[in-house]
Amino acid sequence: MEISHPKIDDKICRAQAGSTPENLGTYAVVTEGANDHAKISLCAGKPTGTGATGKSDVQNVFRDFVRETLKDGSHNWPTSTIKPKATHGQKPETNDNAKAVAKDLTKLTSDEKTIVAGLLAKTIEGGEVVEIRAVSSTSSMVNFGHGYWGFIVIREPYHAELRSYFQMLGEV
Repeated sequence: MEISHPKIDDKICRAQAGSTPENLGTYAVVTEGANDHAKISLCAGKPTGTGATGKSDVQNVFRDFVRETLKDGSHNWPTSTIKPKATHGQKPETNDNAKAVAKDLTKLTSDEKTIVAGLLAKTIEGGEVVEIRAVSSTSSMVNFGHGYWGFIVIREPYHAELRSYFQMLGEV
């Protein structure tokens, strides 16, 4: 999304600042979990304490999250990680990264959500969005064609959860 839609990219997974506002979180493969450390593996996560160690001088957003934390899909999805025996920082919770991404996606405009669905389809080889159907006021079904489909489920009023089940049609 960075290349063709940087404005959308900048709205998703914006790393927070530590207790010192200029010390922005830096996306990493694992949350450091040490006092005053800025290395985080949670989408839109917050550094520990001041965030002075390992801080970023620029805002980390979705493209940074994908590159540094997800490692293009091989780590931290759907749940973040923290160093063993870490004494500080946000502890991973089941599906925390999926929930954080979903929360940010729900804040996008309708047009931006349609663009994101199209970009998701490109992640599947030969993929294209065949259909986006509102199942209810809180969920949508995306048909990617070639036997792949997915759901985005939004629970109101304050909880959002992304269920990214891309399965072969006919499988349970």
